[in-house]
Amino acid sequence: MATETLRAFVCSFSVIVLFKLNVFFCQQFSISFQQPSDCGVDSYFDISRLSCVKCGPNQVSSKSGLACECQTGFRVLVSNGASITCQQCPDANQGVTQDGYGCVSCSGSVGENGKCQCPKGSVLVERDGNGNPLNESRCEACNATEPAFSAPDTTGNRCVRCEDSFINSSQSCVCGISNVQAGGMCFPSNGLPTSVVPNVIFSQLANSVLSAWFSNFMYSSAAACLLFSNRTACQSLGNMCVMNMHSFSTINNDACGLYNTVYRTTAAQGSSQDVSYWRANLPWLYYGDQLGLASRILQNEPLPVGFSFKGTQKNTNIELRAAVYSVRGEFLRWESVGGGNLQLCPDTPTRQQSAFTFGTAYKQSCVLSVSELLNRYPEPVFYDVFLVIQKPQEDTRLLAVPLLNINQQFNGQFTNEGSNINNWLLTRRLMLVDTLSGRQNSLSSSPGVIRVASNIKIGFRLVPNTQKGQVYPPLMTVTYSDIPVTYPTTQTVTVSFSLEYMMDQEEARVKTDIALGVLGGVAVVHSLLKTASWKRRIASPLIDLQTIMKFLVFYAGDLANIFFIITVGTGLYWLIFFKAQLFVSVLLPLPAQEERFVVYVGCAFALKTVQFLHKLFVQLSVDIFFIDWERPRGKASKHVEGSGEAKSQASPVSIWRTYFVANEWNEIQTIRKINPTFQVIAVLFFLEVVGFSNLALRDPSSELRRSPEAYTPPCSLILRYGVASAMWLCIGLIQVIFFTVVHERFVEDKIRQFVDLCSISNISVLLLSHRCFGYYIHGRSVHGHADTNMDEMNTNLKREAENLCGQRGLLPNSDTQTFQISITNRLRAQYDRIIEPISRRSGPSRLVDASANPCEQSTKAYHTMNRFLGSVIDHAHREMDYIVKDKLLFERLIGMEFIEPLDKSIFYNDDSHSFADVLFYGNEAVLLIFDTLFFCVVDLGSQNFILAAVLTYLQQLVFRLIRNGMGRRNLASKTLVDKRFLI
Repeated sequence: MATETLRAFVCSFSVIVLFKLNVFFCQQFSISFQQPSDCGVDSYFDISRLSCVKCGPNQVSSKSGLACECQTGFRVLVSNGASITCQQCPDANQGVTQDGYGCVSCSGSVGENGKCQCPKGSVLVERDGNGNPLNESRCEACNATEPAFSAPDTTGNRCVRCEDSFINSSQSCVCGISNVQAGGMCFPSNGLPTSVVPNVIFSQLANSVLSAWFSNFMYSSAAACLLFSNRTACQSLGNMCVMNMHSFSTINNDACGLYNTVYRTTAAQGSSQDVSYWRANLPWLYYGDQLGLASRILQNEPLPVGFSFKGTQKNTNIELRAAVYSVRGEFLRWESVGGGNLQLCPDTPTRQQSAFTFGTAYKQSCVLSVSELLNRYPEPVFYDVFLVIQKPQEDTRLLAVPLLNINQQFNGQFTNEGSNINNWLLTRRLMLVDTLSGRQNSLSSSPGVIRVASNIKIGFRLVPNTQKGQVYPPLMTVTYSDIPVTYPTTQTVTVSFSLEYMMDQEEARVKTDIALGVLGGVAVVHSLLKTASWKRRIASPLIDLQTIMKFLVFYAGDLANIFFIITVGTGLYWLIFFKAQLFVSVLLPLPAQEERFVVYVGCAFALKTVQFLHKLFVQLSVDIFFIDWERPRGKASKHVEGSGEAKSQASPVSIWRTYFVANEWNEIQTIRKINPTFQVIAVLFFLEVVGFSNLALRDPSSELRRSPEAYTPPCSLILRYGVASAMWLCIGLIQVIFFTVVHERFVEDKIRQFVDLCSISNISVLLLSHRCFGYYIHGRSVHGHADTNMDEMNTNLKREAENLCGQRGLLPNSDTQTFQISITNRLRAQYDRIIEPISRRSGPSRLVDASANPCEQSTKAYHTMNRFLGSVIDHAHREMDYIVKDKLLFERLIGMEFIEPLDKSIFYNDDSHSFADVLFYGNEAVLLIFDTLFFCVVDLGSQNFILAAVLTYLQQLVFRLIRNGMGRRNLASKTLVDKRFLI
């Protein structure tokens, strides 16, 4: 015991020691976090130690914070590359030389930086021609007149030739009083306003910013462009107009106002590249300044090349090229658009390049940090975008891509925000991020506001009725966001880049409306016929509220079928013609144009739900009775109490045959021609595993398998509905055909088996789906008795197989056992009179006879109804007799009986077993369409085939349980069979 205690103590102590050692080792390899901004004025950041180190005596931290330098008035005495030693200049009139290693007497003054300074127009000289330091510095004046024309350079250390504008304007390096000096240049008097508005308007923030960039360079750029035709200055002026969103008004001294002034003034210089809107030496910014030109530019002449999705002439490549300019107006390069130059969101090159495949609906969006944009774009870059047109055996041509700037203002109005093309003002040149114009105090200060191209969209429009894939020139639409910079590390902006393709959908919409109108009229006529048939079958000549409601229910079902046919046809049309076309002749509707289609699908589903629930209600309220033809085969003695005698009476007939038939009917109430579980699994297999769902993507590819690295475009709701509905219907129809042709012939036919069971059981079935219309299954045994032993049953079946007995039909020498029946009012009244005591039990309590025994009432009503219906079938009641005849072909087509049963009921021969109409079996079309619409509606709402399949299966299960449970209850109440025997 002591040994075990000692061992436990040693183990615990070892664990504690190891834990402490681990903590020690972890702390040993950790350092404190420091950065250059934390070091202060008298320390620098050591890049080797990654920490702050104190500078030596008379030293301060440099601007970078990564080294030390001497204080003002101190020179470098010793420097070994790693450290320095500083010494103060001995004389107060001495200044530190420019290189920082010596002291020199100043002929002028000593500046705040401790170095000698010279007056304006002079340069500082500290060494002689051989490089020897002077005892006293000299200030040499630059000769600003001819022939030297010199002035100090930017460092102030040497005289250089002054800028040409000074020489041309004043024949010296001094800008005269009559001239204007701006931006380091000298300009003579000109037509430009001397006072400019260097403000940048940020309309989303409802304010303007006095831009340091505009203040320094706007007038000089405009003047140099106008007077000297300086191309770089012209480009710089155009860039400032672009930074001001191409907005112009009656003000002529802002950026765009100055550009337009120069544009009008230089009209005599002609145009560039034979483009009337492109003035020589100026950047091309506008397609005119008049409203109504956009439609002529965008929809007047198609591109000279066509696009094709397949075949040897396949052409789906969209090649865009951009001329790139710096903010100062310098031409930088030609760039192929793609690979992220216009796409701010990071992504793989393969996915980014997918944007430029014709027909592929591309959209990329992301959230970017403002601090990241400030670091990536210290200055804006400007793009003039062109579409490359390459025709065989011809030179490469560039087509200018017009720009629709949503932020542009024309006389204070945002004319480009609306959808009316006649109000648009098209422009050229765009930028992505502007972090420069929002700097107010100086160009080195942080911007107070930045502007980001938050939404760039390139749109192609198909030429109407083209068969060669012709499109109009593309339109680039850009929307900018104005962002006040407050906390850049936490601020974000959402940006997107997209390509969309459109065509005129008006013709398709008109055709759809015509189809709806025509088929809707047919649906009204068909619904009226159904209502008339229903009125005849309930034997009611009055048009009341119930009649109107029935008409609306019938019309809802017919209209649901119309909407379903149109939507499925529309989905298949776009699926086939878009995916299979060679040359582009159709393009998918845009998401906004699909809203009308989605409404049609919703209407179809809502109306089909009304029809389905009505069918379900009718099936759950059908009247049914089993007529037992079995008669007693002998007599049995029964002891009578009190008399002591035995009384002879007929042997009772077994009720088990009736129970057995009732149970079989209960089982076939929800059988269908398809297997719902297989249906759901098969649809999911083909859509998700095989890959048919990829056919719904908004691109021209028909491939079922896609690479994970490839870009996945968004789905088209029309294509998704077309694929889903076609797949569900195809698999359902295949199941129905297989069930009808193979399964029912060679495996099992439950409907015909039920009719055979009735004949063997000697039981007929009366079904009344309407008050005076229903179905009759004649199950009277040709052998007279069915309540027998096995030997006799086998003998009877053998005699029937060898045609040694009569046929099963209602009429002699006939095999027809199933009928549609149209009964008289008299027969129906007698039926209701017999069943009334039982029906009264479910009514108000004041109508129920409390002294009556429910079991005795049910038994009595059952025997009475059985004898009554049997006698009617045997023609025992002349006033309730019937005739048997065939239905006319037209009566079958429209589902209506022309002859009204006034004196005699009519039994119509029915070899098609249409009594299945009161079962799920006979309404497979309604159920299949309802399931299809349910599946598609859930998928359109969730964009998830798996969720749609699961919910559809649950819906089928729920309604099957409802049909089974309530159908079982109705069967028990109408047939007077105790529901405890319905298993």
